[in-house]
Amino acid sequence: MGKFEVSKRKNEEFQFNLKATNGQIILSSEGYTTKAACMNGIESVKKNSQDESKFDVLESKNGKHYFNLKATNGQIIGSSQMYESLAGCQNGVQSVMNNAPEAEIVEEL
Repeated sequence: MGKFEVSKRKNEEFQFNLKATNGQIILSSEGYTTKAACMNGIESVKKNSQDESKFDVLESKNGKHYFNLKATNGQIIGSSQMYESLAGCQNGVQSVMNNAPEAEIVEEL
């Protein structure tokens, strides 16, 4: 089972990373000014990750692929790493869909 790791950045903002069962980061959040907002972001990922239409698969200028997960209001709630191939990126989307709903939340503050 995957897990959300909540941590604090050097600038005191909160962020989360969703990690797959193998420990690899599959989705990272923006910075949040409060822990409560960060926790709301996690709940939004859990909900929106079950709707494939909420994922935008994109190609960067260097030809690598990545995806963003968007909330109902269109705001980006998480972004992936860069993938060498489109297939790898699509596997990343599937991993978020599989891991996010039941992922435990671990605070590393």
